[in-house]
Amino acid sequence: MEGSALRDLIQRAAELAERAHRAKEQVRKFTGEPYIVHPGHVAEIVASVTSDPVMIAAAWLHDVVEDTDVTLAEIERDFGPEVAEIVESVTKVVDGTEIGRERAALINIEHASHGSPAAKTVKLADVIDNVSDILEHDREFARVYLVEKKMLMEHLREGDPTLYRKASELLETLLGELQGNC
Repeated sequence: MEGSALRDLIQRAAELAERAHRAKEQVRKFTGEPYIVHPGHVAEIVASVTSDPVMIAAAWLHDVVEDTDVTLAEIERDFGPEVAEIVESVTKVVDGTEIGRERAALINIEHASHGSPAAKTVKLADVIDNVSDILEHDREFARVYLVEKKMLMEHLREGDPTLYRKASELLETLLGELQGNC
């Protein structure tokens, strides 16, 4: 693919993510911001460690199958099998409302553990963005959520080393702050 076609892949992914999340009227849980802010942050984090348009496009699309009416088949048709593989790997396979949060977390962690290094890099960027301000918004939920993310980290070692280090340090800091304020 040529440079302009690769940039187009990222642009098309950003546009689909924006449309899909807007159609569901999704907003960020704690801030009320339009949901698209999160995929944008994840794409920026991924772009800080790679210029791979497939990975950046997948970062934009990482929540669309999980949270909107867009299907994995549509992702594959419109963005190719490489983008679809990454999106599939980072998409939760079960919801905690059906089987309980703890069991669902373990199943989703197992699923993510089988992803490619590219998928694990996108997941690391997702972790970094999701945990960055959680203590400011919901300390009680953070006690559960941060432990789940720490368990996930054991399975993301093959992702980008810079993002792995950043996510690990961020989680350690946040968990330390929680323990220091018990």
